[in-house]
Amino acid sequence: MMRWVQWHPLMTVRRHFTESGIKKEIIGMSDAKVSGIVHLIEDTKTYGNKGFQKRLVVLEQDKGSFTNYVPIEFTRDSCSSVDEMTLGDEVEVNYRLNGRRWQKDESSEAKYFLNAEAMSFRIVSGGGGDTMTERVSEPNDAFAEAGDDEAPF
Repeated sequence: MMRWVQWHPLMTVRRHFTESGIKKEIIGMSDAKVSGIVHLIEDTKTYGNKGFQKRLVVLEQDKGSFTNYVPIEFTRDSCSSVDEMTLGDEVEVNYRLNGRRWQKDESSEAKYFLNAEAMSFRIVSGGGGDTMTERVSEPNDAFAEAGDDEAPF
C-alpha cells in the first residue's frame, strides 16, 4: 500500500480514494526526485541547544563513464525512517533544495551552501528482493523550531 507522509507544514497532501484504500500524494512543493543505490548511511547527528537532528544518506548512480554520488539529508523525525534502508537498496527519494548563506563577520567573505533535504522515500527493491515497497516517516511539525543560528554546517 502506498503511503506518502507530510513532513513539512507548508506542504499539501492530496488523497486519492481507490478500491484498495486511500493513496496520499505530496503536492505543492518541489516534485524533485532522485533514485539510486544506497551507498552510505551515516549515524544521526545532533546539533545546537534545541537538539536539531540530521542524518546523511548517499545514493550511488551509475552514469556509464562515471559514478555519481548524491548526498541526501534526512532531518528531525525523518532520521529514524532511514533505519528501514540497508546498503544496496534501490530507493527513490522526493526532496527539496535548501540554500543557506553563512558569513563569519561583516568583513569576511560570504559562503553559500546547498543541500537536498529528503521529504519522503520508497524502497524500489532491496538487496535481496524485487518487490516495491513504500517507506516514509511520520509527520514532522518541528521544522518551525529550528533557528538560523543553529544551522549545522
